[in-house]
Amino acid sequence: QVQLVESGGGLVQTGGSLKLSCAASGRTGSGYAMDWFRQAPGKAREFVGRISRSGGSTYYVDSVKGRFTISRDNAKNTLYLQMNNLKPEDTAIYYCATCNSDYASTVASTYACWGQGTQVTVSS
Repeated sequence: QVQLVESGGGLVQTGGSLKLSCAASGRTGSGYAMDWFRQAPGKAREFVGRISRSGGSTYYVDSVKGRFTISRDNAKNTLYLQMNNLKPEDTAIYYCATCNSDYASTVASTYACWGQGTQVTVSS
């Protein structure tokens, strides 16, 4: 299994930026695609984006395209999420995830490895 620890969350004003990190250990994530999810209060956990094992390919949901950037440093076993032009609707707990039993899936239930999450709050 892979152990994941997120960091970098906080409180930011609308239009601001934050960069989240996700440190991987154990059977580390360099051999896996890595994903970001988020969960707002009272809502289901939502897929945000994915980066391939090599880092050469990324995919984002429409609501964050052009504002969020996923990257990874396999030498450091670390995943990143750069978030720019933040909006109040981006307020959520952000999770990194991997160990997906179905690569084609972006449904949370197919992922076996999760971090504890980091809170991002965007004030209006």
